Amino acid sequence: MDLSIITVAWNSDKFISEQLRSVFDSTGDFKFEIFVVDNNSSDNTVSVIKKNFPQVKLIVNSSNNGFAKANNQAIEESSGRYVLLLNPDMRVFPETLSDMVKYMDTHPYAMVAGCKLIDQEGKNVPHVRRFPRLFDQLMILLKVPHLFPGVLNKYLMRDFDYENEAQVDSIRGSFFMIRREVIDQLGGLDERFFIWFEEVDYCKQAADRGMKVVYTPTVKCVDYVGKSFALVGGLKKQKYFTRSMVQYFKKWHPWKASLIIIARPFAIAVAWIGQKLK
Repeated sequence: MDLSIITVAWNSDKFISEQLRSVFDSTGDFKFEIFVVDNNSSDNTVSVIKKNFPQVKLIVNSSNNGFAKANNQAIEESSGRYVLLLNPDMRVFPETLSDMVKYMDTHPYAMVAGCKLIDQEGKNVPHVRRFPRLFDQLMILLKVPHLFPGVLNKYLMRDFDYENEAQVDSIRGSFFMIRREVIDQLGGLDERFFIWFEEVDYCKQAADRGMKVVYTPTVKCVDYVGKSFALVGGLKKQKYFTRSMVQYFKKWHPWKASLIIIARPFAIAVAWIGQKLK
């Protein structure tokens, strides 16, 4: 098996069909398998997949296990030389998957890789990031970028050239290619992250082992940017985000985590106020 594609779904019946259809319409000489791990959806996600895509290896959870744990369930069963984590709100082009496999085959130094993401209008979706610093994350928690957007320029790498290949710190988890050798060494995603920061943590683990995380513009994929996350309410989203942020700093910068913990209640309060004002 060349490629194992893993999609974690939660109430995704509005867009999972388009994603799966685009995958099965892929062209090229490569063998792939696709897993969908459903995190206890309350809509028709499971029935849509069973009815229209019997080829999918479907794992149905009785509870929402979070992004990392759900991916790991499929990773354990996968057999591909490469594993691609692909969000349900994505659409691949016919050549996307075969081109990505060819890229990995011809670039053995790329241990984890992401491609060029574009929105529905064909515009570039910025997604390359530096590893989180305490300053960046405090600014995000305290909503400072709403007043001074430039404060995150370095962290968001606003000057990054998306037309050229580059070794980077981290890439977006919506299209996240992992070489099997990396999984053999690192295992799956850290399940202490329910959602958010798990892909950043994985890139950090790889980098600390001397493995390269690479961005390539030679492969493209459509990212509908946040359709999945839009299903989560603002306050709950803020809680998940800050909890994962605390976990990241506890793991990589323990003494700095306390400052994040202090700022966390304020961030949740701001999210609650914002939700009430809508």
